[in-house]
Amino acid sequence: MLINNNLPNDQQVIEITPQGGLQAARRPLQEPKAGEVLIKAEAVGVNRPDIMQRQGLYPPPPGASDIPGLEVAGTIVALGDGVGRLQLGDRICALVTGGGYAQYCSAAAELCLSIPKGMTAIQAAGLPETFFTVWSNLFDRAGLKSGETLLVHGGGSGIGVTAIQMAKAFDARVFVTAGSSRKCAFCRELGADAAINYRERDFVEEVSALTSGRGVDVILDMIGGDYFPRNLKCMAFDARLVQIAVQDGPKAEINLLQVFLKRLTITGSTLRARDNAFKAAIAERLREKVWPLLESGDIHPVIDTVLPLVEAAKAHALMESSQHIGKIILTV
Repeated sequence: MLINNNLPNDQQVIEITPQGGLQAARRPLQEPKAGEVLIKAEAVGVNRPDIMQRQGLYPPPPGASDIPGLEVAGTIVALGDGVGRLQLGDRICALVTGGGYAQYCSAAAELCLSIPKGMTAIQAAGLPETFFTVWSNLFDRAGLKSGETLLVHGGGSGIGVTAIQMAKAFDARVFVTAGSSRKCAFCRELGADAAINYRERDFVEEVSALTSGRGVDVILDMIGGDYFPRNLKCMAFDARLVQIAVQDGPKAEINLLQVFLKRLTITGSTLRARDNAFKAAIAERLREKVWPLLESGDIHPVIDTVLPLVEAAKAHALMESSQHIGKIILTV
């Protein structure tokens, strides 16, 4: 093991209280395990799963830290046994299963990616969770292809702004739904071919008009609930629906005739509980296909708000208000 001898014995973290709140605390600093690196965090991304964990709805998988936080960016200060590719002092961002809301965080070496050239740690902290999720679901699971049409619900979210850019970079046509004219305008500026304000217009009717009744090839949905049967009406023959969250509830009534008459594929996934080998394969594809686009500026992270770590509760409140566009970042 290689370790920076100037490391403290303990660190500040943000932990979840029994009442479902967030509070600052001190915890011992843990050495990285074999195959892991220890990151001195400069910035941490905030995500919906953090809120769900705080609410008791999304417990960490076995062996993961109970401290929330799924993506961090900073500098490697210790290497566990068996880590070969990375070195002390490397500036990286990483996908983690927990522990991000802290001054130091351990991460599996194969889930670390270099901070793209010209990018700050604050920008890089908004990459791992959303980019791993979008690539895995849009390209690996749904098989989005050049020339196909994609519908993204929640176009102004961190997932949404990432999906818009990645899909356009690979020559797809992109429609989004969003809850305000401000968000719709932003999504169009980012590259969306159409943005539908779901508070003012029926997205089923709008998609039908935009596609001359054909429907879309892929839908990325994090809403669920009554969106599910409406999504089926938006889908073209042989289309794929990928469900990655259920903000409006997990239950829906559907017409199964639509599924087999249009040969639809309905799938979904969560990322956090998947093993490191699965996530490492995504990391390799991102390194090869997406990181060059970040370094060229063809794709960029969208940062809405930056707050200090001790204001994590304020960051959660902002995310729950859905007033943000893109990512909320905590600085350490």
